[in-house]
Amino acid sequence: MWCLPSAETGVKLVALLALAAWSSGFAPAGNFADVKPSPQQVEWQDLEFGVIIHFSTNTFLDREWGDGKADPSVFNPTQFDAEQWMQGIQAAGAKYVVLVAKHHDGFCLWPTAQTDYSVKTSPWKNGHGDLVQEVSDAARKHGLKFGVYLSPWDRHEPRYEDSGSYDKYYTEELDELAQNYGDLVEFWLDGAGSAGHVYNFPRMIEELRTYQPNTLVFADAGLFEYGDIRWVGNEQGVIPYENWNVIDRHGYLRWRPVEVDTPLRKAHWFWHPNDESSLKSLPELISTYEKSVGRGGQLMLGLAPDRRGLLPETDVARLREFGAAIHQRYGANLVAQHIPRHSAADRALDGDLDTFWSAPVGSHHSVLEVEFPKPVTFDHAMIMEWLNDGQHVQHFRVEVWDVTDWKVAVEGRAIGHKRIDNFVPVTASRVRLNILASSSEAHIREFQLFSVGGNLNAH
Repeated sequence: MWCLPSAETGVKLVALLALAAWSSGFAPAGNFADVKPSPQQVEWQDLEFGVIIHFSTNTFLDREWGDGKADPSVFNPTQFDAEQWMQGIQAAGAKYVVLVAKHHDGFCLWPTAQTDYSVKTSPWKNGHGDLVQEVSDAARKHGLKFGVYLSPWDRHEPRYEDSGSYDKYYTEELDELAQNYGDLVEFWLDGAGSAGHVYNFPRMIEELRTYQPNTLVFADAGLFEYGDIRWVGNEQGVIPYENWNVIDRHGYLRWRPVEVDTPLRKAHWFWHPNDESSLKSLPELISTYEKSVGRGGQLMLGLAPDRRGLLPETDVARLREFGAAIHQRYGANLVAQHIPRHSAADRALDGDLDTFWSAPVGSHHSVLEVEFPKPVTFDHAMIMEWLNDGQHVQHFRVEVWDVTDWKVAVEGRAIGHKRIDNFVPVTASRVRLNILASSSEAHIREFQLFSVGGNLNAH
């Protein structure tokens, strides 16, 4: 994903990174369990589901990859309505929106002072429009957080051939976005393409932090020192590995939660005509949710408005179906029926994400048991760790009492922010979360059980 620097520039970049690491107190941690998230990362992980919107000259030219030569006159949505976008997004259950403010073709969706290759030289609103502003305002009106993607790769800007000159151009565009559109929940740094260009990433992030100190930076693990969120490694909507929030790079440990990006339409980030067959089915989207959010990650679903400037009606309908289906599957927590013990353990069974149960201090094995007044049947379990103090659980089982012994319904390793497991339906009046190994005392926010049955089961 990231281009390799030249030897000379690479040495300078390494020196800059080393200096920044030293000056910020950045040092190797002794153990994965010692690493904790920032308050901003904790808050971001609770959002769980966001969307990224691709809308530019590519939309009008039936392209995925622009070459930077498109005439700004092609950009002219006749019915643009950011409110319509947000209504569909909100219905899906998403909590934040990232707008691609500039894609690789270099066309800017705000009236930047750095180039004329933007909406200000398009016929849309007679050159007086600001799409970033309208989308930002609509998102916040609907209770959604807002972020931006500013592509480092720029296939239009002549200054791109000169790294120093282009870095100045890029950071000045970044300044405009960082200063004029309110708090940004996320800043995307996708390094696709780049044609051998070497970027001054330390300068970019330093500039961003000046005006947006709480913004989380999404990046490939290659930008380890400055990214706050890491790419999952694919665009399939799946976390294919045991998901631990802490990763190791060159002997340094950092808290880097996973974001899983995938488009609503198969292999298409931008809208294309006569393309209805690419729309993902509802079972596919449910599977995506359970293999991303349900594996402790963050789902970033790609949306593509059409040439009218609207999300296609079929896409909006699918988003609404998706939101309704997830609510139906996970809206009836059977643990709500448990017999209260009036103890600290109830804090993991109360459906309140602001409370959690702590195992005995210093323990490495613990048990959380749930008892029901009568047997319940379930086939899904959802477990959440309280992560403020780090990710502790390393091995667990969900077990049911069958009158004579405890039987294993599901067994796993990492839990993290949220874990959803499905299994053959079981019926029991006693169920327990048996934490077989934890680096320190386990902190459990929620232990929930569900009976999903054949309801759009996408596993």
